[in-house]
Amino acid sequence: MGSSKTSTDLGRLESLLGFRFRDPSLFQTALTHRSFCNEHDLPASFSYERLEFLGDAVLELAVSEELYRAFPDFPEGRLTTIRSSLVRGSTLAGVARRIDLGGMLLVGKGVEISGGRHQESILAAAFEALVAAVYLDQGSDVTKEFVLGMLAGELAAYAEVGPNGRSPDNPKGRLQEHVQGLGLQTPNYHLVGSEGPDHGPVFTVEVVLNGEVIGTGRGGRKSEAEVEAARHALAALETVG
Repeated sequence: MGSSKTSTDLGRLESLLGFRFRDPSLFQTALTHRSFCNEHDLPASFSYERLEFLGDAVLELAVSEELYRAFPDFPEGRLTTIRSSLVRGSTLAGVARRIDLGGMLLVGKGVEISGGRHQESILAAAFEALVAAVYLDQGSDVTKEFVLGMLAGELAAYAEVGPNGRSPDNPKGRLQEHVQGLGLQTPNYHLVGSEGPDHGPVFTVEVVLNGEVIGTGRGGRKSEAEVEAARHALAALETVG
């Protein structure tokens, strides 16, 4: 499976994740769908399915631990509801789309023709496999940082509504869907700076689309500033029409 595409995509993944792989084969497996194995006479174990199994558990533990720590006033039932929302297929597929994981997958011709590499179930499974690969390659601390970074906007949104609130609005997710519907590139979030004391900084973040700043947000956490920037960007895009 040593194609030039695989090498390129592994390089993109390293750049995205911010570290060099100790075992690149783990990440190659995380990017391989069973249909590719079937067409190339490879064992099913060369696909991401076993990693998906592990990643599901690793992801749930990382999210559970963070929810327990971050929301001490939330009752058990609320924490369970939030965790279910964060680890469900639609949420994970949205995260996978943000990093263009579907574009990196090795899939068979049939899946390619049907557009399967961008299906929700495949994207969610591939993201779980990626989580497992990070865990096996880098350990639990790096994995938790990766998972929480990918879900930062969603976590910040739940913090806004409190322990008894309904499922929150998700400006980052809505912005992503909006620009995809317009056929535009994925928006990027840039930290402009921070001010205030170390124990209570205020971060400023800009969201950039096609090289132009379309929204700015401020917050006590970078994730909160990103959510605010996305909200402002949505308002600006809706005004433009």
